[in-house]
Amino acid sequence: MANKKVIGNLKLRVPGGRATAGPPVGSTLGQWGLNMMEFINPFNEATKEYMGKNVIVHIRVYEDRTFDWTCLGQPVDDLIREAIKLEKGSGRPNSEKVGKITRKQLEEIAEKKKDQLNAIDLEGAVKVVAGTARSMGVEVID
Repeated sequence: MANKKVIGNLKLRVPGGRATAGPPVGSTLGQWGLNMMEFINPFNEATKEYMGKNVIVHIRVYEDRTFDWTCLGQPVDDLIREAIKLEKGSGRPNSEKVGKITRKQLEEIAEKKKDQLNAIDLEGAVKVVAGTARSMGVEVID
């Protein structure tokens, strides 16, 4: 597939194990003229472990209407909310704090996501996750 020309890169947030032909999958893949079932069935099979949780998926579309996809797992903000049992982040993160997260929890999340974060080592990954937490209105404590 390396010689095929890429005509589109799609990023979707889809419930793991529960992708359907409806939005967001159906409407997005339909715009590109792709066969939805060629994505939905393998995706649902591969993401059974994330059943009901949102996962990020990247889809690369080629000029001959074929595609390949990569599942990146849960988004960092979902992992933070899950770790501190938070329903949603703050609308005003600078002035309104909604929870606290420890260094240990940040390290666990960074360890899960280290391959996908823009960081050289675990320390850098922890800083990226801490920045996401702060932007959600979550206070980082040591």
